[in-house]
Amino acid sequence: MTAARLSPLVAVTELRVSFQGTEVVRGVSLSVAPGECVAIVGESGSGKSVTARTLLGLAGPGSAVRASAFTVGGQDALGFGEREWRALRGRFAGLVLQDALVSLDPLRTVGAEIGEVLAVHDVVPRRWRESRTLELLESVGVPEPEVRVRQRPHELSGGLRQRVLIASAIAAEPELIIADEPTTALDVTVQAQILRLLAERKAAGTALLLISHDLAVVGSIADRILVMRDGRVVEEGPAREVLAAPAHDYTRALLAAVPSAASRGTRLTDATPLPPRPSPPSQAGVPVLAASGLTRSYGARRVVEDVSFTLHRGETLGIVGESGSGKTTVARLAMALIEPDHGLVTLHGEPWSGPRERPRRPRRPTIQLISQNPLDSFDPRHTTARLIAEPLRLPRAERRARVLDLLSRVGLPPEVAARHPRELSGGQRQRIAIARALGPRPDVLVCDEPVSALDVSVQAQVLDLLADLQAEYGTAMVFISHDLGVVHHLADRVLVMKDGRVVEEGRVDEVFTAPRHPYTRDLVAAVPRLPGEVADLPMTETKPQVSAGM
Repeated sequence: MTAARLSPLVAVTELRVSFQGTEVVRGVSLSVAPGECVAIVGESGSGKSVTARTLLGLAGPGSAVRASAFTVGGQDALGFGEREWRALRGRFAGLVLQDALVSLDPLRTVGAEIGEVLAVHDVVPRRWRESRTLELLESVGVPEPEVRVRQRPHELSGGLRQRVLIASAIAAEPELIIADEPTTALDVTVQAQILRLLAERKAAGTALLLISHDLAVVGSIADRILVMRDGRVVEEGPAREVLAAPAHDYTRALLAAVPSAASRGTRLTDATPLPPRPSPPSQAGVPVLAASGLTRSYGARRVVEDVSFTLHRGETLGIVGESGSGKTTVARLAMALIEPDHGLVTLHGEPWSGPRERPRRPRRPTIQLISQNPLDSFDPRHTTARLIAEPLRLPRAERRARVLDLLSRVGLPPEVAARHPRELSGGQRQRIAIARALGPRPDVLVCDEPVSALDVSVQAQVLDLLADLQAEYGTAMVFISHDLGVVHHLADRVLVMKDGRVVEEGRVDEVFTAPRHPYTRDLVAAVPRLPGEVADLPMTETKPQVSAGM
């Protein structure tokens, strides 16, 4: 029997959710049956996450929820109180949220976090909980589970925290999984592993509601898609039909904004040609930034070994690889935020790495970092305006105008200037980090996953902005990303890293279309693709190797 013929596990008609009189979900109707995956896509603020959380009674404090009909597990949910909702969560439905650092208890170990689910819902006898916890961690691609089970969230990378959250959500083997951006923080091989895991759950009869801004991810697993905008569903239908032949202009715009090899040389926001750079990337002359033989260890573990590269004016160097491959450590070495054990970094031909910060300080504005987690790099006491203005060397009146201009260029309204980082969404904070880095008009931008938290249309706007910056100022970029489509769209050359080493490098077209190293082939083969999109390689049966995350 197909999923479409089964009674839905959850169904809602004309769902409306308001906060303080403002309606954010406006008449949404959906259902999810056993063995079916329904995906909700749309931009930040479209109401997709609020819709998903409402289905578990988690709309939030101050919310007003109305619906014509609302059933969960065959029960009328319109009259549910907190006690009834709590009984459903965990055993009947598991929830995977986007922000694992906030969702996990910072005081508990990974083992205690997952063990609580097993204990509360009496999934396995007490003597088997530890072994079951290790099995769950292994199933979601956590390396060295016997080590990770004793660690706390702050000791794990973002990707590892996300995998722990997924393991916790599926621990009680729920009938329904609601996954809100479950693969955003993951590299392509681990993402492929998680998608296989979710597909296996779906094949076993689990209902899956997937929230994602990654349309290729959605297309690889969803049976039906709902496209939301401004709290309303503007298009819905079978996944292949919606993605291959969208009927609504908004859906077509979302698909057009997806970066790939095909989009190279054009703007993602309007498909017009990108402006020419002041001078084409060239290997001639003194590099703007260069690294030679970089090696770095933490204790007995060597995380970067013998890494070298050059970067010229107007050029973009992509760096790709799994979590734990050493990409972020290379970025920190390039910024001289940490020192190499061996090797040298030069900026405009002059020594940049070294034990003393004072000689570097006057040159700091010429190289700027856009980090993966901006909340960790922001002073929470400062307003957005102060954070962006801090690196600017301008009179006060000019600083204010420059801040507003930068906010506009990264797609944020002027009123955001008065807010603090914790008052903003993850995507908004990432745009603030980009605006702050662009402020001094640097010669070099080191970008560590700068668009991973952004939905596809805002990502397109930011990538176009970075291309404009290169055209206007000849800015050089080191661009680190787990999204190979973004790197193929933007980069001129690429380094592929594994276990701290560069295993392949070259022109981005050559590396991604004719990779020489087996690891690069695994990365390319693991990339999810939209219906009808031609793969860079024949899709072979490969089992991606998952390295230990940091």
